[in-house]
Parts: sequence; C-alpha cells; structure tokens
Amino acid sequence: MLIEEILKKYDFAPVVPFELSEDTLLKIDLTAENTDLKKIDLTDTAIFSEYVFAKIQEAQAVCAIGGYFENRYIYRRSEHFQQTVEPRSIHLGVDIWAAAGTPVFAPLAGKVHSFANNDNFGDYGPTIILEHELEGYIFYTLYGHLSVSSLDGLAVNQFIDKGQRIAEFGNFPENGNWPPHLHFQVMTDMLGKQGDFPGVCEPSKIDFYRAICPNAHILLKTDTLY
Repeated sequence: MLIEEILKKYDFAPVVPFELSEDTLLKIDLTAENTDLKKIDLTDTAIFSEYVFAKIQEAQAVCAIGGYFENRYIYRRSEHFQQTVEPRSIHLGVDIWAAAGTPVFAPLAGKVHSFANNDNFGDYGPTIILEHELEGYIFYTLYGHLSVSSLDGLAVNQFIDKGQRIAEFGNFPENGNWPPHLHFQVMTDMLGKQGDFPGVCEPSKIDFYRAICPNAHILLKTDTLY
C-alpha cells in the first residue's frame, strides 16, 4: 500500500505518553485463542476491565497494545456488532489499553475533520477524527473511547499541531462501556462518514477495509513488534 510506504518515511509525535517498546508493553490477545476470555463475563465492563489491567500489571507493562486486523472474540459482548447477517469481528485499528485520563496527542499536524459521541453499548463513545496531508495524499486518524470532556471546544476544520494534546482516555460507561483504552485507526477514505467510521468489520470484507485502513502501528512506531 503506497500510503504505508509514505508513512514509514516520517517521524511522528507519540500518540500516548509511553515508551512503546518490546520491554514496556503487553501484546494482548483478544481472539478466541485466548481461553481466559471464555471464563469471564465480558458483558460486565468492570470485570472485563479488571481482567485487562491485571494482565498489564502481571506483565509489569506500561500498557497493553494490539488488535490490527485481529479476529476478536470480545465483540460477542455487544449487539452493536451483531446487527448484520454476518457479525463483525475484525478489528481495523490498534488499541492501547491504559488508565482513564491518559492523554492523547496528535502524531502529526492536521485539522479536525469531525467528532461525535457514539453513545451505544460497545461503540466508540466520544470520538475525534483528524484529517492530514502528506506528499499530496489525504488521510485520516481516528481516536475512539475518549472522555466526554475531550469534545469540549472542538470545531470542524480547527487546526491541530503535531504533538498537541487533543483528548484523554475515557472511563466506562462514558467511553462506549469498555475498559479504558484508545482505539487508534488510520483511514484513506472516510466513505462519506462524519464523527464515526467502522472500527470492526465482517470477515468477508477484510480485503475492502485493508485497502483503506493502513497499519496504524506505523504511526505508533510499533510496526516492528507486529
């Protein structure tokens, strides 16, 4: 994918205030291969959150990270992902699991494309989408599961500088009712959407979404770990 080759040429500001290296993060598995997930009540967000953060602590990590095009078991917790004949289970972005209140920064300059509070159980909750341009290519970055206050004072087309603090991780239930984390995703086509974009797709649509959702690990500088 050409945009991925372009992205690899640039130095991006950290999206979160952590050193994301092999030694400091937990690569978390949220697929059906992780049998732990079948032993807990994923519909109870407090229990789910307790599980995630116990794993982070056990690994002595600063956060947990993963999920790009992962076929996830956890979406069975919410009807939000079961609304079509073929349930959605393929995760299109990268998740960073860390404490509520963790600040979020723009990896490069851009402008606010749109924002919204996608307030459904299992949805994004407060969401910000930025628009960027590199070498003539327009692309977008999405930040989901934020605090409600992260949307205060935002305006469409508002300029955002590289490294500017734009948001913070939300807590449940305001973040879409998930354990605190950031859903970070890159898109080359917004498909006409505003303040929202699929973060999970049906397995049959993998090829379509892979073509328009570049590897977000590149901007996080964690692509060498996956």
